[in-house]
Amino acid sequence: MTPKGLKTWRKENGYSQAKLAKVLGVATMTVSRWERGVREIPSFLHLALECLELKGGGETKAKGKRKSSKKISMKGGATNGKYF
Repeated sequence: MTPKGLKTWRKENGYSQAKLAKVLGVATMTVSRWERGVREIPSFLHLALECLELKGGGETKAKGKRKSSKKISMKGGATNGKYF
């Protein structure tokens, strides 16, 4: 995923940088750095974004209402119990 691709995905799915950061369990500045290309985007971020799409955590496009969202835990595996 590219920085531009992440920003496009975020906007199309109704997330602010702050809201996306909250559901991913990272700092808002981390999302900003990913989008600006200052920090490398984790190779597995696309999996978390696919889960968010399935849950519909952003704004709905038809009505503009926010749906509830939950933090995705990525504990274990390659992250050693830490978020991105």
